[in-house]
Formats: sequence, structure tokens, C-alpha cells
Amino acid sequence: MKLDKIKKSFIHVFGGNILTEGFIVNNMRFFVVFLIIIFVFISHRYSYLRKMSEIEKLQYELRDAKYEALTISSSLTEASRQAEIEKLIERYGLDIKISNEPIYYINK
Repeated sequence: MKLDKIKKSFIHVFGGNILTEGFIVNNMRFFVVFLIIIFVFISHRYSYLRKMSEIEKLQYELRDAKYEALTISSSLTEASRQAEIEKLIERYGLDIKISNEPIYYINK
């Protein structure tokens, strides 16, 4: 008896007969609106996750660019020190001397 009842309810649900019952028919608009809201929610969540992934990737690239700029700035600062410039002048044998006289400024 119980097995027969389960078979009938299974056939009733998966056969599509449940869709023609009064409760379902009377609340069809609600179910349609509910499904639309679910689809909008899922698409919004997917879009949000995609944008958050893009933001995370861009933040990683920005951090790398900042570190690279810091490294380049450090090497340029080191290379432009007076002692480094004097070493380069000596190494290439240039006939340039560092002036011992102060710099004169001309005011207008």
C-alpha cells in the first residue's frame, strides 16, 4: 500500500501532473517572479565575483609596479651619487675635474 502510494506520488510529480493542480495554477505568477528574481540574483553574484577577481588581479599588478618603481628609483639614486659619478669618471679616463669653487647664482 505504502509502496503504491510512493509510486503514484513519484509519477504525479515527475509526470507533470502537479503543475495542473489548483495551488500551482493559482500561484503561477508568484513562481515566475520568484524564478526571475533567482536568475537575476545568480547573474548579479556572478558579475560581482568576476569584478572582484579583476580588482584583485589589478591590485596585484599595481603592487608589482610599485615595487619595480621603487627598485628603479633606488638604483638611480645610487648611480647619481657624487662618489659613483667620480668612480665612473676615473674608470672611463675622462678629463673632468670636480670644481672646488662655489656655485654662483645670477638673479634677475
